[in-house]
This record gives sequence, structure tokens and C-alpha cells, in this order.
Amino acid sequence: MSYEREKQVVIEAAIAAAKLCQEVRRDIPPAMEKSDKSPVTVADYGSQAVICKAIGDAFPEDAIVGEEDATALRDPEMAAQLEKITQYVRTILPEVTSEQVTEWIDRGNGQVGSRYWTLDPIDGTKGFLRQDQYAVAIALVENGEVKLGVMACPALAIEEGDEPGTLFVAVRGEGATRMSLHGGEAQTIRVVKADDMENLRFVESVEASHGDRGRQNAVAQAVGITADSVRVDSQAKYGIVASGKAALYMRLPSPKSPNYRENIWDHAAGAIVVEEAGGRVTDMHGKPLNFADSSKMTENRGVVVSNGVIHETVLAALRDS
Repeated sequence: MSYEREKQVVIEAAIAAAKLCQEVRRDIPPAMEKSDKSPVTVADYGSQAVICKAIGDAFPEDAIVGEEDATALRDPEMAAQLEKITQYVRTILPEVTSEQVTEWIDRGNGQVGSRYWTLDPIDGTKGFLRQDQYAVAIALVENGEVKLGVMACPALAIEEGDEPGTLFVAVRGEGATRMSLHGGEAQTIRVVKADDMENLRFVESVEASHGDRGRQNAVAQAVGITADSVRVDSQAKYGIVASGKAALYMRLPSPKSPNYRENIWDHAAGAIVVEEAGGRVTDMHGKPLNFADSSKMTENRGVVVSNGVIHETVLAALRDS
């Protein structure tokens, strides 16, 4: 099964959602990160509404497991906020009403099942606020396996000199591609080769609370990566590894939150992009990421993403660390 229709529907939805998010971000004043963070919520909600409408219209029987919920928006005190969200959605869908927006957002309240979509309307909230990296991430999961992943990274330029804005697409068994969000031809991408020393580096989260930096650095050095880490927000890190610009991405449990479990929407789309580019994705113990049971990957701890060649060495270093 090629998933051609599914792919086209979510590519269009991801591009539309990315445009909406960029419109919101242009309106955020410089002090936004330190004061009122409401435009982020506006972008999250608006992005989820646009994507859930597209998927729901095309595949009405499919469940969608998204990050947002419209319950709070129905409170009369949130009327102004809901209207703001609706105005942004109208830049994509001009005739929409606020009631439709809340209905579309809540299409994302589905449950994990034999076939479902998982969606992060803005992955990397703090990067979004900082005018830095974020991603719109959508994945289709069937019988516990990710079959299709689409990631729009509006601020990401893979090659020096490129205009920011990259779209990643992967279908199981068909490889992974990237293209400019501004148009053009899709290019096949592959993970870095073992002898490409220039790109033998690793990426990790900007936020220190999202991982165990000390252990991550020690493991990277143990497998021969001597360059400092590149810190990037969101699933854009998966895109960087898939494009051969880094060999490793680790997200190990923070010592402050040792029992934390990852959300499926934070990894599903990125994981298939890396795997179809020739890389490997597991948890820190070498177990496949579990997308079959719930919105939390309760059976997994941490995430290790690599070019595949160094993966077993990384896992061994983790066992010894």
C-alpha cells in the first residue's frame, strides 16, 4: 500500500498549518516569551484545527490523537481568545466559524487503535517563541507501526544559504525526502556515512530539562563524537539526522524527572523520517518505540536516534554509563 492519498492530504495540511503558525509568529511582540504567551496557544489550536479538518474530511473513520483539546476555549471568558484563533484559521479557510474551529480541534481527542493519526500542531513551543526551530508533525500509525510521517519545519534550512523552511516526508518502505516549504522538487535524503567526519556530531534539545546533558555528552564522546552538541528545538532534530547533518540524537531521561515517559506525537513523524533515510530509532535500552498502546510510550525510556552504523555502540556506551 503506497499511502499516496494519505500523503497528499497531510502534506497539504502541514504546509497550511505551517503558514498559519508563521502568521502568528510574525505577530508576537519581542517581549512575548517573558509575558503573555497566548499567541502560542493561538498557533497550537489553529494548527490542530486546520490539520484535523483535513484528515477528518478525507478519512472520517480514522482516529486522531492530538496534543490539544478545545474544552477551555468553550468557556465564555475565552471568547476573545477563540475569536483570535478563528481569525488565523480564516487565513487558510475563509468561511470558518468559531464553533467549527472547536469541533475540528476536538477531532484530535481520539484514541490509539489499529489505525490512527498522531499530531503535534507545534512541536517545540519555546523554539517557536524564540523565533527559532519548531515543527508541525503528523504521522499515520497502523497496527503499532508508523507508516507515514510528515514534518514541516518552517525555520529550518538544511544547507547553508537555503531559505528557511523544510518539509520532510517518509512512507514506510519508500524512503524519505525533503523539499523547501516554498516549493520545488523533493530530494531523497540519507543519514550520514561513517567516514563523514564533518557531520559526525550529535544534536540534543535546547532545554536542559528535556534530557540528561552530562550523560548524553559522555556517551557521544564514548562513540567518537568529539564536537560539541548542536542544540535544536523540536523534531527538527530528526530531520537533521535524516539529512546526514548529524549522526546522533539522544533524549535521555532528566535526572530531575527519571520516570518521565515520552508522548507519541513528539516522536512518531520524526522516527519514520530517520528510519526511511537509513537510520535507526530505539529507546535507550534498544527497544523499538511503542506506538501501539497509548499516547504515552510507557514501555520505553529515553530515545536514541542514529545513522544506524553507530547505534549498537551507543547502546553499549549507555549500558556502561
